[in-house]
Amino acid sequence: MSRFFPHTPYAEDQPLSRTLLTTHVLHRGFQVGTTLGLLAGGTRTLILPLVRSSHPRLSTALVRALVERSAGVGALAGTAAVMVMLPMKMWDQTEIQWQDRAWRLRENEGQMEVDDWSLTGTAAGALLVGWKTMRGEAGRWKRIVGGAGMGNMTGVLGYLTWRYAIRGGKREETVI
Repeated sequence: MSRFFPHTPYAEDQPLSRTLLTTHVLHRGFQVGTTLGLLAGGTRTLILPLVRSSHPRLSTALVRALVERSAGVGALAGTAAVMVMLPMKMWDQTEIQWQDRAWRLRENEGQMEVDDWSLTGTAAGALLVGWKTMRGEAGRWKRIVGGAGMGNMTGVLGYLTWRYAIRGGKREETVI
Protein backbone atom coordinates (compact mmCIF):
# COMPACT_ATOMS: atom_id res chain seq x y z
CA MET A 1 0.00 0.00 0.00
CA SER A 2 2.83 2.33 0.83
CA ARG A 3 4.26 2.12 -2.70
CA PHE A 4 1.36 4.28 -3.85
CA PHE A 5 2.71 7.19 -1.79
CA PRO A 6 5.70 9.37 -2.72
CA HIS A 7 8.98 8.81 -0.89
CA THR A 8 11.63 11.44 -0.24
CA PRO A 9 15.28 11.16 0.75
CA TYR A 10 14.63 12.88 4.09
CA ALA A 11 11.89 12.29 6.66
CA GLU A 12 11.13 15.98 7.12
CA ASP A 13 10.21 16.23 3.44
CA GLN A 14 7.77 13.28 3.48
CA PRO A 15 4.44 14.41 1.97
CA LEU A 16 1.06 12.88 2.88
CA SER A 17 2.48 11.52 6.13
CA ARG A 18 -0.85 11.44 7.98
CA THR A 19 -2.59 9.74 5.08
CA LEU A 20 0.20 7.18 4.69
CA LEU A 21 0.33 6.34 8.39
CA THR A 22 -3.46 6.18 8.67
CA THR A 23 -3.82 3.79 5.74
CA HIS A 24 -1.03 1.63 7.14
CA VAL A 25 -2.68 1.42 10.56
CA LEU A 26 -6.12 0.68 9.04
CA HIS A 27 -4.55 -2.08 6.94
CA ARG A 28 -2.96 -3.64 10.03
CA GLY A 29 -6.23 -3.38 11.97
CA PHE A 30 -7.94 -5.17 9.09
CA GLN A 31 -5.32 -7.94 9.26
CA VAL A 32 -5.47 -8.37 13.03
CA GLY A 33 -9.27 -8.29 13.05
CA THR A 34 -9.42 -10.92 10.31
CA THR A 35 -7.06 -13.16 12.24
CA LEU A 36 -9.08 -12.85 15.44
CA GLY A 37 -12.33 -13.35 13.53
CA LEU A 38 -10.95 -16.48 11.89
CA LEU A 39 -9.85 -17.84 15.26
CA ALA A 40 -13.24 -17.17 16.83
CA GLY A 41 -15.28 -18.34 13.84
CA GLY A 42 -13.07 -21.34 13.23
CA THR A 43 -13.36 -22.40 16.83
CA ARG A 44 -17.11 -21.99 16.82
CA THR A 45 -17.79 -23.77 13.54
CA LEU A 46 -15.02 -26.33 13.28
CA ILE A 47 -13.92 -27.32 16.79
CA LEU A 48 -17.13 -27.14 18.84
CA PRO A 49 -18.95 -29.76 16.72
CA LEU A 50 -16.02 -32.12 17.32
CA VAL A 51 -15.93 -31.54 21.08
CA ARG A 52 -19.66 -31.50 21.83
CA SER A 53 -21.65 -34.44 20.62
CA SER A 54 -24.89 -32.46 21.02
CA HIS A 55 -23.62 -29.77 18.62
CA PRO A 56 -25.08 -30.41 15.12
CA ARG A 57 -22.79 -31.23 12.20
CA LEU A 58 -22.70 -28.46 9.62
CA SER A 59 -22.51 -28.73 5.85
CA THR A 60 -19.33 -27.64 4.09
CA ALA A 61 -21.09 -24.70 2.43
CA LEU A 62 -22.47 -23.51 5.76
CA VAL A 63 -19.07 -23.83 7.46
CA ARG A 64 -17.46 -21.82 4.65
CA ALA A 65 -20.14 -19.12 4.94
CA LEU A 66 -19.82 -18.93 8.73
CA VAL A 67 -16.03 -18.72 8.64
CA GLU A 68 -16.14 -16.05 5.90
CA ARG A 69 -18.67 -14.04 7.90
CA SER A 70 -16.61 -14.37 11.08
CA ALA A 71 -13.51 -13.16 9.26
CA GLY A 72 -15.49 -10.25 7.79
CA VAL A 73 -16.93 -9.14 11.10
CA GLY A 74 -13.50 -9.48 12.71
CA ALA A 75 -11.90 -7.43 9.93
CA LEU A 76 -14.43 -4.65 10.39
CA ALA A 77 -14.07 -4.75 14.18
CA GLY A 78 -10.27 -4.61 13.93
CA THR A 79 -10.43 -1.70 11.51
CA ALA A 80 -12.89 0.15 13.75
CA ALA A 81 -10.70 -0.44 16.81
CA VAL A 82 -7.60 1.06 15.21
CA MET A 83 -9.68 3.98 13.95
CA VAL A 84 -10.10 4.87 17.61
CA MET A 85 -6.59 3.93 18.74
CA LEU A 86 -4.60 5.86 16.11
CA PRO A 87 -5.87 9.33 17.12
CA MET A 88 -5.34 8.42 20.77
CA LYS A 89 -1.73 7.40 20.09
CA MET A 90 -0.84 10.26 17.75
CA TRP A 91 -2.92 13.02 19.38
CA ASP A 92 -0.04 15.13 20.72
CA GLN A 93 2.55 14.26 18.06
CA THR A 94 4.12 16.98 15.94
CA GLU A 95 4.09 17.00 12.15
CA ILE A 96 7.72 15.85 11.96
CA GLN A 97 6.87 12.82 14.12
CA TRP A 98 4.10 11.85 11.67
CA GLN A 99 6.51 12.42 8.79
CA ASP A 100 9.25 10.36 10.45
CA ARG A 101 6.96 7.36 11.07
CA ALA A 102 5.58 7.54 7.54
CA TRP A 103 9.05 7.91 6.06
CA ARG A 104 10.32 4.87 7.99
CA LEU A 105 7.41 2.82 6.63
CA ARG A 106 8.34 3.81 3.08
CA GLU A 107 12.03 3.18 3.72
CA ASN A 108 11.47 -0.37 5.05
CA GLU A 109 11.73 -2.74 2.07
CA GLY A 110 10.26 -5.68 4.02
CA GLN A 111 7.21 -3.59 4.90
CA MET A 112 6.80 -2.65 1.26
CA GLU A 113 6.96 -6.30 0.19
CA VAL A 114 4.44 -7.52 2.75
CA ASP A 115 2.10 -4.69 1.74
CA ASP A 116 2.34 -5.72 -1.91
CA TRP A 117 1.63 -9.37 -1.17
CA SER A 118 -1.21 -8.68 1.27
CA LEU A 119 -2.95 -6.19 -1.03
CA THR A 120 -2.78 -8.65 -3.91
CA GLY A 121 -4.30 -11.31 -1.65
CA THR A 122 -6.98 -8.89 -0.45
CA ALA A 123 -8.13 -8.14 -3.99
CA ALA A 124 -8.04 -11.81 -4.99
CA GLY A 125 -9.96 -12.92 -1.88
CA ALA A 126 -12.67 -10.28 -2.31
CA LEU A 127 -13.10 -11.12 -6.00
CA LEU A 128 -13.19 -14.86 -5.40
CA VAL A 129 -15.75 -14.73 -2.60
CA GLY A 130 -17.77 -12.06 -4.43
CA TRP A 131 -17.90 -14.29 -7.48
CA LYS A 132 -18.86 -17.36 -5.45
CA THR A 133 -21.66 -15.51 -3.61
CA MET A 134 -23.36 -13.84 -6.59
CA ARG A 135 -26.79 -15.00 -5.54
CA GLY A 136 -27.15 -11.91 -3.37
CA GLU A 137 -28.13 -13.59 -0.11
CA ALA A 138 -28.36 -11.59 3.10
CA GLY A 139 -25.01 -10.88 4.72
CA ARG A 140 -23.13 -11.19 1.44
CA TRP A 141 -21.05 -8.09 2.17
CA LYS A 142 -19.74 -9.69 5.39
CA ARG A 143 -18.62 -12.71 3.40
CA ILE A 144 -16.91 -10.53 0.79
CA VAL A 145 -15.08 -8.55 3.48
CA GLY A 146 -14.17 -11.87 5.09
CA GLY A 147 -12.87 -13.13 1.75
CA ALA A 148 -10.79 -9.98 1.42
CA GLY A 149 -9.41 -10.52 4.91
CA MET A 150 -8.64 -14.19 4.31
CA GLY A 151 -6.99 -13.23 1.01
CA ASN A 152 -4.97 -10.65 2.92
CA MET A 153 -3.74 -13.28 5.35
CA THR A 154 -3.04 -15.69 2.48
CA GLY A 155 -0.95 -12.97 0.85
CA VAL A 156 1.03 -12.52 4.07
CA LEU A 157 1.60 -16.27 4.32
CA GLY A 158 2.66 -16.31 0.67
CA TYR A 159 5.12 -13.51 1.37
CA LEU A 160 6.55 -15.29 4.41
CA THR A 161 6.94 -18.50 2.42
CA TRP A 162 8.57 -16.73 -0.50
CA ARG A 163 10.87 -14.49 1.55
CA TYR A 164 11.96 -16.89 4.28
CA ALA A 165 11.38 -20.47 3.10
CA ILE A 166 12.36 -20.00 -0.55
CA ARG A 167 14.74 -17.02 -0.43
CA GLY A 168 16.14 -17.71 3.04
CA GLY A 169 15.38 -14.15 4.15
CA LYS A 170 18.05 -12.75 1.82
CA ARG A 171 17.62 -9.66 -0.31
CA GLU A 172 19.57 -8.63 -3.36
CA GLU A 173 22.16 -6.05 -2.58
CA THR A 174 22.00 -2.92 -4.68
CA VAL A 175 25.32 -1.36 -5.54
CA ILE A 176 25.29 2.37 -6.11
